[in-house]
Amino acid sequence: MAGEQSNKVVVALLDGRRMKGHVYDFSALKDHCRLFADENSPHHLGTDLKFKDLKAIFFVKDFTGDSQHQRRHDLSPQGHGKALEVTFHDGEKIVGRTEAFNPQKTGFFVFPNDPEDNNIRIFVINRNVRGVKVLASSARNTPGS
Repeated sequence: MAGEQSNKVVVALLDGRRMKGHVYDFSALKDHCRLFADENSPHHLGTDLKFKDLKAIFFVKDFTGDSQHQRRHDLSPQGHGKALEVTFHDGEKIVGRTEAFNPQKTGFFVFPNDPEDNNIRIFVINRNVRGVKVLASSARNTPGS
């Protein structure tokens, strides 16, 4: 996919699997995306992923992350958008901020509060969420979640 900008992603599927790869021209307005094993994969080698089969798409800095990193969930007033906690049907939770939560849309982006987090942003699929709770903007630390 020469000349196009790719995004590194980790895709969380509803069946519990995680897939790593690259996406090009991602759109929250679509109902699918195409995942490629590496940046130079030919178009026909991509895997089509339907959003209805996904929990979320994690846009990441790198694929390995830092297993020793303790996530901070400081909800300082300086952050943009609403602070919220998203709970998936399997119990997994993510905390961050969003400027565009609308349960009638396909999904929305959550931005981690921790600048050291490996996630740059997370696209959450609305239909596969158990609940979204708006949080107060007071600071709090929750290590390891």
